[in-house]
Amino acid sequence: MASTITLKRRIKTAQNVSKTTKAMQMISASKLKRAQDAALSARPYVERLTSIAKNLIGKVDRDFYHPYIRKEDGSKKSLLLVFSPDKGLSGGLVTNLLREYFKIDNQNLKLVIVGNKAEKNITRIGRDVVAKFPFGTTLPKFDVIYPITKIIDEYFLDKKVDNVQILFTYFDSVFSQKPRVQTILPIELPKEDTETNPPFQLFEPKVTEILPTLLRHYLEMILYQYTLESFVSEQASRMIAMQNATDNAKEIINILTLEYNKARQEKITNEILDISSAATVKYE
Repeated sequence: MASTITLKRRIKTAQNVSKTTKAMQMISASKLKRAQDAALSARPYVERLTSIAKNLIGKVDRDFYHPYIRKEDGSKKSLLLVFSPDKGLSGGLVTNLLREYFKIDNQNLKLVIVGNKAEKNITRIGRDVVAKFPFGTTLPKFDVIYPITKIIDEYFLDKKVDNVQILFTYFDSVFSQKPRVQTILPIELPKEDTETNPPFQLFEPKVTEILPTLLRHYLEMILYQYTLESFVSEQASRMIAMQNATDNAKEIINILTLEYNKARQEKITNEILDISSAATVKYE
């Protein structure tokens, strides 16, 4: 059995760890509420915007040209955006994200990495990284997506790549966050559906005048929504991980305290026995 001094030191260490993880849990919980409200409130808008954009694409003539809705060729060169946290201690979030990344065909793949945790692991194996950005530790603002859209335009509009994909973590709930890969460009042409697409609709201004601005806004909102999804997933995963770490530290404290009390009681008992033995020998 370990000495009482060693056990006291281990108990003190576990208490310090418990305080640290508890503080990190509370910080993540405070960020989570605001991030969750932002991500969930933006979802209906982005879904409706996507529906409207694809609906309008179906209204224009098939010879209408816009670079965001051009068809892919057979070369399959891809630009992949990877969204990951800047900080660790977020449970299995980064591990699951990297596991999903390695499932992707890495041939002819160019990367834009947002977040230090993914950067450290992906650049280690020598991938073609064209740009790197920090993800940040506060709720992302809308202007963070402008440098990313600039790179997308540079590679997609100049036909350096055939499609643009994004790897992010989708927020299902506080207890469930799943990595996803979504193709954001080119925009898929909608299938003919007379029920969802009425035969006659009047647009003012013309659809061909609306679409360029709308598609640009669609791309920006999609990127921002996935950024929010990644941020709220990070906070939820870290809060749960730190809560589990705090519970484990408390359990260790209880076990060590019990062991310390046993060692202390054993020491006291041995001292009493020594005193009793010495007194008996003296009187004899």
